[in-house]
Amino acid sequence: MFYDTTSNKHGLSHDPFKAIVSPRPIGWIGTRGADGSHNLAPYSFFNAISDRPKLVMFSSSGHKDSVRNIEATGMFTCSFVGRDLVDQMNVTSIAAAYGESEFDIAGLTMQYGQLVEAPFVGEALAALECRMTEVMRPRTLDGSESESWVVFGQVVGIHIRDEAIREGRFDMATARPIGRMGYMDYCDAGDVFEMMRPKRP
Repeated sequence: MFYDTTSNKHGLSHDPFKAIVSPRPIGWIGTRGADGSHNLAPYSFFNAISDRPKLVMFSSSGHKDSVRNIEATGMFTCSFVGRDLVDQMNVTSIAAAYGESEFDIAGLTMQYGQLVEAPFVGEALAALECRMTEVMRPRTLDGSESESWVVFGQVVGIHIRDEAIREGRFDMATARPIGRMGYMDYCDAGDVFEMMRPKRP
């Protein structure tokens, strides 16, 4: 099959775009508002985009509380979502009123970063402390702005719980990272295999 995305007439019961671009890691973004309130929300349009320096990005469909807080403070965290915290992560996706803490709603321990004034999930096996480098709205082919806000941040600090480290590595079989598939589907990426890059003969 083929369909033109300008018409989006694919003939399927659901749009397959996000199922094709999957699995997507979940950015569990923690922020503090200018008023001192706290926010925690999951974003499946999230990824690392550079190692030197360490940069991450997430995209918000609409100008949500996370973006508002980051624009005000310039800081955020990203907590790792493993299989053990998937239910709590899902709870934090609710549409809570501004200023209402999703940490409290989901029964999670809130810890503050050492280098940024933003909260992260204490139970998470890892967390990134980030400083905003840029917020932008991507443009379409006709030059108009999309409905999404993209936040870029430089990772300035990394937390890893001791139980997630095996033989000098962040052990993915232990961490069991959760990925977002299409529709309402998720996956557990704990089934790990190693593959080395080939060498020319």
